Amino acid sequence: MKKRFLVLTMIACILGLTACGSEKTVQTSNKYVTKEEVVMAAESICDYYAAEVPNAIATDPDLMEDASIATWVSGLEELGNYVGVIQGETEVTFNEENIIATVQVQGDQVYKGNKSRTATVEIIFMEDFTDFENMSVNINYDMSELMTNAALNTLLGMGTVFIVLILISLIISCFNFIPKIQEAFAKKAKKEDVKAEAVDNTIAQIVEKEEADDLELIAVISAAIAASEGATSTDGFVVRSIIRR
Repeated sequence: MKKRFLVLTMIACILGLTACGSEKTVQTSNKYVTKEEVVMAAESICDYYAAEVPNAIATDPDLMEDASIATWVSGLEELGNYVGVIQGETEVTFNEENIIATVQVQGDQVYKGNKSRTATVEIIFMEDFTDFENMSVNINYDMSELMTNAALNTLLGMGTVFIVLILISLIISCFNFIPKIQEAFAKKAKKEDVKAEAVDNTIAQIVEKEEADDLELIAVISAAIAASEGATSTDGFVVRSIIRR
């Protein structure tokens, strides 16, 4: 009885797993095209681009304005020379609005001694499969490369932040010197005003002294003329000017 119960339990589990698997089916076609046709077309596009794009760009550089050609060329900069499609690795996803094909391609660029660089080419086709809408080339990096790039990006970001903070601190510290600079300029302007005032006073004193000397000279000359004329007063004499020699 116990053995029979175990057998029935196992059968129920197997039927349950089968039912769960049947609920999620992988779509292999739509009303326009099958998965095999999409795979063939996507891999053919990669081979065609690898063979024709370099010569086409050499003839007409304006082709680089095309987004798909530009992303292909930029991807090959790290991939190296195109070797070919990695067979059996192409995946196809059918959506309501488009068809996405991901193709694994290999280049001759070697890293870490003996590993060949690979890339994932994603091609998005229209639902009716009349043309493709977009293409992107993403280099496949291993975990150590991803961690290294992440560390470098983190270091660069944090370094930039610290440099900006240091510059801000230096600028703020310079604010302490602004009042001192203003005070120094104010003292300099005050000294110049004092010097100008002293010069003005000196000039005024010289002018006053010259005027006093002139008055004394005029009085002496007037008295001498009056004595020579026999006059008792200098009221009738007027000195127009005195020329010093």
